Amino acid sequence: MSVLNLVHPDTIKMISSTAEPKNPASFAVIREWIGDGLLASTGAKWKRNRRLLTPVFHFDMLKPYVKIYNECVQQMAEKWKRCNETEAIELFENISLLTLDIMLKCLFSMKSNCQLQGEENDYIIGVRRIAMLIRKRLRDVFVFLFGKTYFLYLSPDGRKWTETLDLLHGYSRALINHKKKMRASKHIPGHGEYRDFLDILLDARDEDGKGLTDQEIQDEVDTFMFEGHDTTASGISWFLYNLARHPEYQQRCREDIDGILDKKGKDELDWNDIHKIPYLTMCLKESLRIHAPVPITSRKLCHTYQFSDGKIVHPGTVVYFAIGSLHRNPHIWENPDVYDPSRFSAENSKNRHSHAFMPFSAGPRNCIGQRFAMDEMKVVAGMVLRYFDLSVERCPTPKRQLGMVLRAENGIHIKLKPRKLCEMPKSDQNDAEMS
Repeated sequence: MSVLNLVHPDTIKMISSTAEPKNPASFAVIREWIGDGLLASTGAKWKRNRRLLTPVFHFDMLKPYVKIYNECVQQMAEKWKRCNETEAIELFENISLLTLDIMLKCLFSMKSNCQLQGEENDYIIGVRRIAMLIRKRLRDVFVFLFGKTYFLYLSPDGRKWTETLDLLHGYSRALINHKKKMRASKHIPGHGEYRDFLDILLDARDEDGKGLTDQEIQDEVDTFMFEGHDTTASGISWFLYNLARHPEYQQRCREDIDGILDKKGKDELDWNDIHKIPYLTMCLKESLRIHAPVPITSRKLCHTYQFSDGKIVHPGTVVYFAIGSLHRNPHIWENPDVYDPSRFSAENSKNRHSHAFMPFSAGPRNCIGQRFAMDEMKVVAGMVLRYFDLSVERCPTPKRQLGMVLRAENGIHIKLKPRKLCEMPKSDQNDAEMS
């Protein structure tokens, strides 16, 4: 089997513009959790389910979730305000709890309280444990040499893996069954302010009127949990770290946020606000360029392709989109290791190759939830800047740890100093709310 790494936007565009399937070997481990969900499925099933799931991420469905982002980040901020500002905090651990909290509320309408120490339920423990076991399994040299059998029966983590998968699958199955019973009885408890992902999945129908099976719904629920948890936590963590390293950019982002919230008299970004923070958006994109949350993805070709240099690649070839390398390709990006948000100004972006920047992959098999993720990252980062000054003074430099999600071997550390915000007089607050 031939293997090819692609780092040029022309060749990546040629392959990604088709619906070539993901490389099965890349998802062999994760597939035991997410099943045949959208990330791993192929062919007619993938096409049908992609079409059915697209409405889940329509902006009309996403609008109400902004309130959830605000609620969750405010809970995290309250926790951070109690920390010693002279000591660094590790971001990834905190942010992954935040993104898990958000996913549980958007998926199931679950009041998880997972950000509060000691209040984790079995499902939350299971999601965090399976993510840790996946990382360990992918790095274990003995698993690489002797495969799944070694991991399950000889590795000390094998029993944990089996027990955790049983717990996760059992929990999501029970939630689906419970939701279906409530819907059948026309008694659907919940917020009343938004429809969660599970409701939308249950309502999805194709042109023949057929919906998703219980197994397909469970696979998609588990896929959303996997894709929307650690990957978004990586994007937010590296973004806050990059802003902490560059106080001048941090301040300009904060001016975006303060300019909106000071007028409102309320510390909560809404749907319209997140499209009025251009500089923060530029800084976020530059962070996703220099620290792409998913640094590599792959396809297994079903067709023959000929590149512009005459090279021919045949069916069965595994091609890797080396996104991390593409984003640092010096032929595309001047001084690629320098964090420079101005790269993403309208002027500097207009003539750039369409596939030079692809943190959510590209083409028909791109990340279906990228708008959800971008909105979440903007709100979380914006509200953190509202509440804190960030710095990396005397913090360890993170050492990149490449894997399915970009992490740091030694964690991502920053210092937080609570800001002293001027509270509006009561009468002014009332006027702001009425206007």
